[in-house]
Amino acid sequence: MPKHIYLMAGEASGDFLGAQLMKAIKSQAPDTIFSGVGGDLMIEQGLESLFPMNDLSVMGIAEVLPRLRLILKRIKQTTDNIGKNKPDIVVSIDAPDFCFRVIKGVRKRAGDPSQQLPKFVHYVAPTVWAWRPKRAAKIAQFLDAQICLFDFEPPYFEKEGLKAISVGHPMMESGIKQAKPAIIGDVDTAKIGLFFGSRGGEIKRISPTIIEAAQKIANDMPKVEFIVPTLPHLQDKLADLLKDIDAPIHIETNKDNKWSTFKACDVAIAVSGTVGLELSAANVPHVIAYRMNSITAKIVRHLIQTPYAHLSNIMLDKEAVPEFIQDECDPDDIANEVLSLLENESYQRDQTDDFIKVRERIGSIESPSDKAADFILNL
Repeated sequence: MPKHIYLMAGEASGDFLGAQLMKAIKSQAPDTIFSGVGGDLMIEQGLESLFPMNDLSVMGIAEVLPRLRLILKRIKQTTDNIGKNKPDIVVSIDAPDFCFRVIKGVRKRAGDPSQQLPKFVHYVAPTVWAWRPKRAAKIAQFLDAQICLFDFEPPYFEKEGLKAISVGHPMMESGIKQAKPAIIGDVDTAKIGLFFGSRGGEIKRISPTIIEAAQKIANDMPKVEFIVPTLPHLQDKLADLLKDIDAPIHIETNKDNKWSTFKACDVAIAVSGTVGLELSAANVPHVIAYRMNSITAKIVRHLIQTPYAHLSNIMLDKEAVPEFIQDECDPDDIANEVLSLLENESYQRDQTDDFIKVRERIGSIESPSDKAADFILNL
């Protein structure tokens, strides 16, 4: 009898992971039935999403509040849907604030302990090593298994009695190694990547700083062009934000050319998040910048356990990639750092040498998605 797997993803990075996982599961068990919540990539793999995934793509305490009613509605809707569909396995992908509430809701509604519940697996470990380490024990109470991306994560969960596995990062199987730099604009001109993130609130907060830094770079370097990889629905918004920069702007939205576009950048400025790790994997020298809502920042400041925001820096245990976070998110400083990276080959080489070590940590001989699929199908 075919397995029914229910998937939940809440943002673009989770949608990618979910699509890769679905592809791997179908290759091992072609008759698997899928349902749940996902984005365009998961829909392309055959998922009929319960509602638009973008309803969940919000981050930060102050940012969630205006959409709280909608999010609570989606939690109840998803909980009801799992109860109705009775899947064999529920795979939640990142987005723990949403996913864990749904899982707890399903368990609570089951009532009778003897009633058959699905196996609950979470894909992408909550960052217990960065903040709120006691979460690992709490998570172990309602999950059956945890799939981690990084090799240093499983012990945090295993010591709490939760089955855990490290599979590596699926982006390493997405063509990143084979991709060649795309030819964009004038071949003799320096190319700087600008990565604004995918959340509306994130773009609103960080774009003025990145744009001001870009303009300062353009003022200092007459021959420079900017490459802006983004999602199709953000193209017009970013084109409007960038229209006053006195340099050629190339907004790229073709997901099939993602890694070639990344590798076309000589240096990049990126928001803090998954994209920083992607740039490290693509061997692109870069800096990260981030500014969150001031209320969120005050709360988070007291909870963080690690001195770094960038995953590469955390793995390397040093600031290989410069971080401009919150009060240090200054356009002048960012522009100066990017110019130093462009002009100093030794500085660039120091970063790219460190990226070799990062790729060794997140790569895998076996496909990460195949490894995750095998783990899930054999629960």
